[in-house]
Amino acid sequence: MRPSTSPRRPATTPPSDSSAALPVLRTAGLTRDYGGTGLFDVDLVVPAGSVYGLVGPNGAGKTTLLSILTGMRTADRGSVDLGVDRRRVAVCPDVPEFDGWLTAFEVVDLARDLIAPQLDGDAVLDALTVAGLVDAADRRVGGFSRGMTQRLGLAAALVGDPELLFLDEPTSALDPAGRAEILSLVAGLRGRATVIFSSHILADVQRVADSVGILRAGRLLYQGATQALIDTYLQPRWHVRLAGDAAAVAAELTGRPWVSRVTPADDGLRIEATSLEAGERGIPAAIAATGGRLVALEPVAADLESAFLALTGKDPR
Repeated sequence: MRPSTSPRRPATTPPSDSSAALPVLRTAGLTRDYGGTGLFDVDLVVPAGSVYGLVGPNGAGKTTLLSILTGMRTADRGSVDLGVDRRRVAVCPDVPEFDGWLTAFEVVDLARDLIAPQLDGDAVLDALTVAGLVDAADRRVGGFSRGMTQRLGLAAALVGDPELLFLDEPTSALDPAGRAEILSLVAGLRGRATVIFSSHILADVQRVADSVGILRAGRLLYQGATQALIDTYLQPRWHVRLAGDAAAVAAELTGRPWVSRVTPADDGLRIEATSLEAGERGIPAAIAATGGRLVALEPVAADLESAFLALTGKDPR
């Protein structure tokens, strides 16, 4: 019988500043070759207390990498160094499965008994609360939707208060409100635990990840701060709304040395420049030179998706 108690989250001591700068996970030359596909020479460095987003197209090697890091597969060569005890590592797969005759409380309580038997039933309610399932604690999980099942997998992973948490596509089965809740949870773990999560939803990664690793064809193309990726691979862009002949303005801009790209857009042009200052000064001047009239000059926000496409050699527009 589950206890009747108000939910509470187990206390966790944040790491000191010195420990936060150290990697909690590091790989060297990690390789798993499936005959030309797989994972090749991946050197991953994940700072303690960070949220690390792992992104890449289908077949990039994300699942293989996570499987090796969590000990579910072995590498052909290379090493994995963990800065935490493996008993303090938790995993939530993309599609967790549970015996349908168990209740949500029983599922998480079983996980607690296996990985953190020193905790009591309060920890189970805490984990269910954090995952947004405390009201369904007594429901049998056979009737859960995929989104609820994914939340239940997250609760089972959190019940042991892990230091390192792996999440495989944690928001893929959730509606927008559910995604926002889970992302808020992930962001709240920053500094209390290290989170490594894979996702194909780049907006989610940009929202919560301090660092990002980009995989393509089994190789790590980029690793570093999320904002640094955006700053490095994207140039300043504007959406220019015009009254008059947009083609004449486009021809005028194309000849300017500071203009990287000009493309047609709704009621105007999309302009990419070599620098912010050059664009802000040069675009109005070029429009004036053609006799055109500028209606609006709107900066286009840089995002991870555009940087990802630029890095992987695809046109983001």
